[in-house]
Amino acid sequence: MKKTTIVSFLFIISIASAQRYKIISGQLENLKGISEYTIIFDYKDQEVNGFDSEEAYLEEKIQKRKNYDNGKDLQGKAEKFEKEWYSDRQDKYEPSFIDYFNKSFENGEVLLGKNREAKYIMTIKTLWIYPGYELAKVEPAKISAVITISENANPSNVLLTIKFDKAIGIVKDHRQQGDRIAGAYERLAKNFVIQLKRII
Repeated sequence: MKKTTIVSFLFIISIASAQRYKIISGQLENLKGISEYTIIFDYKDQEVNGFDSEEAYLEEKIQKRKNYDNGKDLQGKAEKFEKEWYSDRQDKYEPSFIDYFNKSFENGEVLLGKNREAKYIMTIKTLWIYPGYELAKVEPAKISAVITISENANPSNVLLTIKFDKAIGIVKDHRQQGDRIAGAYERLAKNFVIQLKRII
């Protein structure tokens, strides 16, 4: 097998693994003709890789920062970390998903937004998160999430439930944890857009 063929094969495999998804209910074809969504993000009970709970993760990371200088959090590192863990959702993760999604439809065929009064709701439920790191090398963040499309006036009418497993973050500014995780939400949007464009 030629070297170029091997490289191409490995590239296809890596792309496929980055787009791992499973349709839990409904079908993508149910979304055909829908041009607008109200989007909701749900982080309740999300897991953090390597920890029993999100609370356990925060406790360890905050305590580590408090002990940074003999028990004195002189630069407010612990407080800053906890604050950004929550504020990054609205400031970074959600805009990354929304902006990538909307820009993917250059002619406005499909739009979504948090304040839209649309007929259908797109709910992004984060199940699992791996924050990644930057040491000698950059390890991108990853997330697993379920995307559910339902009718606004009748939430029990679910058109599609699709799970994306371990979407690998698009690395841009990798120094800040929030930016790495935002890259994973951008990847999630990209993976969903790829599937959505198949039926549009």
